[in-house]
This record gives sequence, C-alpha cells and structure tokens, in this order.
Amino acid sequence: MPVTLAQVEEARRNIAPIALRTPLVALNAEAPAAIHLKLENLQPIGSFKIRGAANVMARTPRQKLERGVLTASAGNMAQGVAFCARRLGIPATIVAPDTAPQTKIRAVERMGGRVIQVPFADWWRTFETRTYPGVDATFIHAFDDLDVMAGNGTIALELLEDLPDLDAVVIPWGGGGLSCGIAAVLRKLAPRVRVFAAEIETAAPLAASMAAGEPRTVDYTPSFVDGIGSKVVFRNMFELAEELLDGSLVVTLQEAAAAMKLVAERNRVIIEGASACAVAAAMSGRAGGGKVVAIVSGGNIDLSKFAQLCA
Repeated sequence: MPVTLAQVEEARRNIAPIALRTPLVALNAEAPAAIHLKLENLQPIGSFKIRGAANVMARTPRQKLERGVLTASAGNMAQGVAFCARRLGIPATIVAPDTAPQTKIRAVERMGGRVIQVPFADWWRTFETRTYPGVDATFIHAFDDLDVMAGNGTIALELLEDLPDLDAVVIPWGGGGLSCGIAAVLRKLAPRVRVFAAEIETAAPLAASMAAGEPRTVDYTPSFVDGIGSKVVFRNMFELAEELLDGSLVVTLQEAAAAMKLVAERNRVIIEGASACAVAAAMSGRAGGGKVVAIVSGGNIDLSKFAQLCA
C-alpha cells in the first residue's frame, strides 16, 4: 500500500527541525527537455536519506530507541541513521557491504556510528531478516518502510510547490523507497506527471522485473555507482513500482560518468553515481520533453574517484 498524503504531511512536520528544504535549480546545459535538479546532496549528510531516518525516529517511542538503532546500508542511509541517532544520544550500528566506499564508512564513524562490514550476500540478507547477530537494537529499513517512504515523499511536496507544472520526474532506484515515496504523492496530487526510476546497467533488477511482470534476479557488478543497484527487487516494492511508476530507465556507466562531469562543469555541483543515473536518464530524452526533474539523491563520493571519473 502506498503512503498517504496525511502520512507525508506529518513527516514534513517531523523532519522540519533536521532536514533541509533543498533547492530546485535548472541544469545549465543543452538538453532534450528543461531539466531541473533537486539538490538533495545539500542535506546535512549529503543525501536524501536524512528525511526517512528522521521521520522513523520521530515516530518511534523513545523507550524503544533507548537500546539503539540498526540499519543496513551502503553508506547514505547509514549516515542518516547515525546523524539522527547522535542528535538523540543513542547508539547506531550499521551493517554495510564490503564494497561500500571508505568515504561513506568514515563519515558514519565520524558521526559516532559503529560499522560492521560483511560480504554483499550477508548484507542483503540483513534487509530480509531485519536483524543482525549479536545486535539488540531497533531496525530501521532503508526503503521497505512506510515511515521512510513518507519522509522521502516530502520531496514531492517541495517539487510541486517550486515547479507546479513539471512534466516528469526521474528518480534513482536503490530499493524503491525514494521512488515510491515521491511517486505516491505525485499520483495523488499531480497524476499527469510521469515518474521514472533510473538504474545502472550493472545492477538493474527493476527494469528486468517490470519487463517480466514479476520480480527477477539479475547479475550485480560493483561500480562507482554504489548508492543504488542490487540483484533483486523485494516483491512488495515491485508491486508498488508496478502501481506507481511509468517505467525504469537504464543507463550505462559511461552515461553516468558523463552526467557527473556535466553537472560539475555546468552547475558546479558534485553528485555521486546514483544521482548521475537520474541526470543521465533525463538527458537521454527517454523521460520525455517539457519540464523534467532529476532527483540528485546524494553527493557522497570520494573526491579522488570523482576527479578520476571527470578527467
């Protein structure tokens, strides 16, 4: 079931003391549409994930939070949970894949979070079990959670206020919490708006699943696009995507790297690989014309890697 407008409005009030109302700016480049960038990379943790993490903790009884929080994340939700936990003075434990960039791991540790790095398969299993051996804490799911999706849905409220006549939105697809949170609001308030997920060619389970009409497992190859991508889509998230999204636009690693460089050169903004997928998909023209918003989900990329990709 998609999140309701009432849940999203409540989330907006819950996260107001913590998350920024991020700017929406035009992409300064020749493009097949009037592309705008929703700059979630400017959040205190450099990612939209602060919205969902803040809303979950605001809605969880303090007594339940006292023993700490646990999440599974490649880096951005980890930072969102660690940031909010530090504000509340509670411990945060993060299960991260061994492919997670050290830039994100160090950021979590600076915020006081404890990081446990495990093989990718073990990491993904944590999403399914919502537990980790030896850790007695409240689990916060990075995407498969209505409170997380409601927090993410606040982005849609801001989009409609800043660009009420937008025609399409392109959103990086990781687990689906961002895409489905935003799409749920748009379907209710602006059903004419096209909503697309963006995936990378090295890990695009949603596109394969939508083509097959049911969740499918795909090959996964780690890359600089570390904030999105997996082998499979959770069935309930697939069902939401089928209901809410107009499709998934898959881009190549070369297109994503080119998008990172383009945004840096034309807008002087640093974006990470997941964000670049949304920009690349919008630049491809497959989201259509008119006013198209690319959700810049984060900017947490190692600067040496960023410089290498943009050289």
